[in-house]
Amino acid sequence: MKKGVSFLVAVALMELASFLASAFDPSPLQDICVGINDPKNAVFVNGKFCKDPNLTVAEDFFYQGLKNPGDTQNLVGSNVTLVTIEQFPGLNTLGISIVRVDYAPYGVNTPHIHPRAAEIFTVLEGTLLVGFVTSNPEHRFFSKVLNKGDVFAFPQGLLHFQYNIGHTNAVAIAALSSQFPGVITIANTTFGSNPPINPDILAKSFQLDKKVVQYLQARFQ
Repeated sequence: MKKGVSFLVAVALMELASFLASAFDPSPLQDICVGINDPKNAVFVNGKFCKDPNLTVAEDFFYQGLKNPGDTQNLVGSNVTLVTIEQFPGLNTLGISIVRVDYAPYGVNTPHIHPRAAEIFTVLEGTLLVGFVTSNPEHRFFSKVLNKGDVFAFPQGLLHFQYNIGHTNAVAIAALSSQFPGVITIANTTFGSNPPINPDILAKSFQLDKKVVQYLQARFQ
């Protein structure tokens, strides 16, 4: 009898610990967060300080700007208009954000990762080739051509991209499952880090000549 009770108590404690872990250890909303003992030098993270609810108005939950096309006159031919908690404080604690992506003909939203969010992507105008790649060791590539009104999902943390294969401009809207999803653009992060990654490391990693790596680093610095 005592053994049965002890077992039930142990299970209950494990479930309680699991609940506390999920309730008080939320997913981080920043890349790094070093512990500090002196609160005077601390920075509040994982959200922002809340406005007094009694002072909250409808405008706090309203945002304008996604109707304006982004400037695609750049090397990749695309522009991402972010609406995260940084632009829209009303998203605080809601776990959502949204972006508008504009594409020139043959423009690309280059391969990138959202470390803190999954994404649901909807084409408003144009024709886009989209895809994502799964993690090691399979590296499965899932790809689809999307037309106006089509929807595609990108799982959290997986490499993905969109490419305008049409002769006209394209526009898409994407919703993400974090108020601050973060973005790691592979080319910029790899070849444009500050300070630069040792080119010998990148040469061996990408199986490239060191001079090619140095050329790419110069392009992204």
